[in-house]
Formats: sequence, structure tokens, C-alpha cells
Amino acid sequence: MTCYSATKDDLGFAHDPFKAIVAPRPIGWITALSAKGEVNLSPYSFFNAISGRPNIVMFSSESKKDAVSFIEETGEFTCSLVTKALAGPMNLTSAPLPRGTSEYAHAGLEMAPSRFVKPPRVAGTPAALECKLISIQQLKDMHGEPVPRWMVLGQVVGTFIDDAFVKDGRFDTAGANPIARCGYADYAEVTSLFSIQRPPGG
Repeated sequence: MTCYSATKDDLGFAHDPFKAIVAPRPIGWITALSAKGEVNLSPYSFFNAISGRPNIVMFSSESKKDAVSFIEETGEFTCSLVTKALAGPMNLTSAPLPRGTSEYAHAGLEMAPSRFVKPPRVAGTPAALECKLISIQQLKDMHGEPVPRWMVLGQVVGTFIDDAFVKDGRFDTAGANPIARCGYADYAEVTSLFSIQRPPGG
């Protein structure tokens, strides 16, 4: 067995294995509006839920991209669930397009209105979260030095669910067939689930 130093750039791999080890990771497909009404849609694989009561989600951007700047301006965003059927369009929205170019149009997607926030969601997604900004923080390393990474925290104020994916009062995760990022150019898809009941306390 070999233990590598994570503080060194050269780990002996063609690519840093970190993102492949911390996997699969949900994809936050974020729609944000600027103060001028510009729309940005971009996927983030550093994304997850971090609280259940209240519902809070987080995503982190590896530079201060339009999504972060727009959310900073208007304080709202949506997260659309990425499914296997939407994988191709999602990937197209990751392209570094010129400022002002619509990712929705570039990927052949349509917008659907939200109920509690101004940014739209992706039409055709089985589920989406409507969020209000809690905070934006520039990350620091273990020495306290700022790094060009920004973490956005948002509280969920509304949830859209397509009725076709509700079964027995539960969201049908496997039926929705979401995908997740696994490092490199690899993705995983959810096609089945298994359950484990939490054991009782002693």
C-alpha cells in the first residue's frame, strides 16, 4: 500500500485521483440571474445537501464564474436535477461560452418558471430546488491563505417535482435516473436502490 502526499502536485498519476475517490458527487445544475436580468446555467460537481432542517445546499466554484457573481447580485438561484436523458445538454452548458451567450439556447434547453424565486429551472427536469442565498465565502487553505474557490450556501424555499416521479408519497429517485460525477470524464447513473435500516440505540 502507498500513501501519497496531497500537498504535492505530482502523485504519480496521470490525473489527481481526488475527484475519483470522492465520488459519486451530485451535480448542481445552477441557474442564476444577474441584476440586469442575464441568465446563466452551469453545472457544478462540487455540490451537495448539507442540512435537512432547514434544507440547505452548497456548491463550490473553482473560479468566480458568472453563476457566483449573479447570485451575489440578486441572492437567488435554482438547482435542476440532472438525469441520464439530460446528460448531453448538461455537458454543453459547461462550455466556456462568451459573456452574454445563453447556455440554455446553446444546449437546446427551455426555461420553466419558478414559483418562489426569479431564476428559472430547466424544463423537463424531474425535480428542481428554488434557493435563497445564505452566504458566499472565498475558501482558504490550511495556512489561512485565500484560494480562487468560492462556496455558495443557499436555503431551499421551494421544491418542484414532476408528478410522474412520485410513487407512494415518495420521490422516485431511481425512476428519475439521475447522474453523478465520478472524476475524470466519468459519470454514474442511478438505476436501482437498496435500503438499510438504521439500528436502534443501546
